[in-house]
Amino acid sequence: MAAKPVPGTPSWLRETNDRTALSLLLEHGALTRNRIGELSGLSKPTAAQMVSRLETAGLIHAVGEISGGRGPNAASYAVRTDRMLGVAIDIDSHAMRSTVVDASGHEHPIATTQLSRAARDRSPEADVRAAIDAACQAAGIASATVGAVCIGVQGALDPRTDELSFIETLPGWPKKGIRKHLEDAIGLSVHIDNDVNLAAIAERTDGAGRDSAGFALLWMGDGLGLSVDQAGAVHRGASGGAGEIGYLPIPRSAAELDPAAEDLQDLIGGPAVARIARGFGMRGRSYSALVAAIPSAPMADREALLAELAPRVAVGVVPVLALLDPELVVLGGPTGSAGGARLAELVGKHLRKAWGSSTIVATAVPQHPVLRGAREHLLAEVRTALFAEVSRISA
Repeated sequence: MAAKPVPGTPSWLRETNDRTALSLLLEHGALTRNRIGELSGLSKPTAAQMVSRLETAGLIHAVGEISGGRGPNAASYAVRTDRMLGVAIDIDSHAMRSTVVDASGHEHPIATTQLSRAARDRSPEADVRAAIDAACQAAGIASATVGAVCIGVQGALDPRTDELSFIETLPGWPKKGIRKHLEDAIGLSVHIDNDVNLAAIAERTDGAGRDSAGFALLWMGDGLGLSVDQAGAVHRGASGGAGEIGYLPIPRSAAELDPAAEDLQDLIGGPAVARIARGFGMRGRSYSALVAAIPSAPMADREALLAELAPRVAVGVVPVLALLDPELVVLGGPTGSAGGARLAELVGKHLRKAWGSSTIVATAVPQHPVLRGAREHLLAEVRTALFAEVSRISA
């Protein structure tokens, strides 16, 4: 490992300047040498040297020409996005969604791969390799250029023991040593995270939590989950299992909402929401189909459904407010997305008397939030790898 350049030395100045140039290209897209010099405040000769070093190292390349008026056209340069690629993967009990991630942040197509529920047909390396191949085929790139993957799972990974828990949706996957197993099997850097934690990262970057000091994301899908963002950092707990809110028992005061419900999963999990939706005329064979029908239902049916669902959701929000007192509670997952702003408004009304300062909002990342969170993680990882190359060439 190369020694870190000493501040003020020529190698340190080269690295600082080259990092500045690369950052500008990532932020603005294609730029000429002169424009890099203007944006960085450095001289034209210095900008030309930076571009030359980065181009020689294969980190940037000429992508076109820009007319500057009199004289020859100026070459424009952009970051080589094929030097280091990642694949973001969102896996549930039925399918995987995957997409390529490059340093530019360009959004590539999302591929969907159906999964078998039989453990004999599955292994983690086969699942992940299939997701990588599908994403690369959709993006029209070679899978050999992929160096890292980020996988969102409906479970929890203990960072101390590399052990997965709550993995009923991952038949054929071992509980112990999963990350190491995958890295050894596919030869790539692997990051595994809970799907709701990744959705919270997306909510912080692109959604309702963008401007908040901290928020809690209540995920309502087939299962329930909670993720807590503290000033941009997700709280995962000592064993990675923070947020398994579905196991909380129903308080006695909420028993009248559903006498048969024993925990929050029974009250607002997928099966309960599906049952309520059918009762108000929604049609579909599965929870996913039924909840997807809510936004387009007749106004009266939709309003009645949300009015019945809101006090149930409020029961799930109360322990979040009591224990965490977040600035914001975001209702996410398929149910939160389908209920939208109206469900958030109704839940807020149920809570206002006892919890007047709470703000309840709907998710602002309705499409593929888990995948978007995985993309954000990989974007940082891919860019870090590029800047590490800058350190190498500037030494």
